[in-house]
Amino acid sequence: MSRHRYVVVGVGAVGGGVAALLHEAGVDVTAVARGEHLARLQAEGLRLGVGHDERLVRLRTVASPAEVDWHDDTVVLLAVKSQQTAAALADLAAHAPPGTPVVCLQNGVSNERAALRHFAHVHAVTVMMPASHLAPGRVVVHSLGAPGLLDVGTYPSGVDAVDEALSADLRLAGFESVPRVDAMAWKHRKLLMNLGNGVDAACQEGPAADRLVALVREEGERVLRAAGIAVVSRQEDLARRGDLLRPLVRRDEAGSSTWQSLARRTGDVEVDHLNGEVVLLGRLHGVPTPANELVQVTLNRLARETGGVRGLDAADLLAVLGEQV
Repeated sequence: MSRHRYVVVGVGAVGGGVAALLHEAGVDVTAVARGEHLARLQAEGLRLGVGHDERLVRLRTVASPAEVDWHDDTVVLLAVKSQQTAAALADLAAHAPPGTPVVCLQNGVSNERAALRHFAHVHAVTVMMPASHLAPGRVVVHSLGAPGLLDVGTYPSGVDAVDEALSADLRLAGFESVPRVDAMAWKHRKLLMNLGNGVDAACQEGPAADRLVALVREEGERVLRAAGIAVVSRQEDLARRGDLLRPLVRRDEAGSSTWQSLARRTGDVEVDHLNGEVVLLGRLHGVPTPANELVQVTLNRLARETGGVRGLDAADLLAVLGEQV
């Protein structure tokens, strides 16, 4: 039996999939949702697709941390998009006991530092989970292998009893998970992978898009080296993932988290915490990041204009950079 109760704040693709699978494994879970998604979950339950299977999961769901029955053994899994972190943390800080552990189940590397301003016990998860949330009340997990790979560690470094227990609960729910003392080094490698999310969301597939992704990642590698930030190697990352998350099904519903935000026309994307993180570090350390700056500006414009997905020709963006395919 789990040592903890979990409050999952943000039950979209990742948070919803994790909450539902933990619940099905017998773990105590309360989900915090909003809007039409909240209404569907409370009225009907979560329609959860896992591989080819689809089922209804009835989660305990509330609209705010104010409605949570907090206990000494409660752990928060923060799974909102990075651009929503500040508001979510303010809401949590107003209602959760200050000693509550907060686990950042999120892309990007800025959330943990933000959480540490409010809570003393912060943890980081490297999220490798092909999942989608395109309609209220529904989440799809696309892997026929493990539903996700979720390694966890204390922020800024180390492993404690919360990491050990959470990792065990995640494995109980079918996930691949191990505690890691260097969780942020793994999250920075994931950041480099996620730099291509904006290109995937905005641009038509093809050699030009591939070239633009290569450019943003090359800039990211240079910036992290200049900043002296520890990053696990690409080889280590590939070895860890192996074939654990393959094969993928329902590919027509699959796409990066940024692609999903544009497809749902949410009005915002997490690019400021992905490509924007590289831009910030580049400015701090004197490293030019023109490709990441262009992707950041382009994606924010598309989000504001609620533009469609994959409508741009990456060759046009390369031309702005003075690059060719």
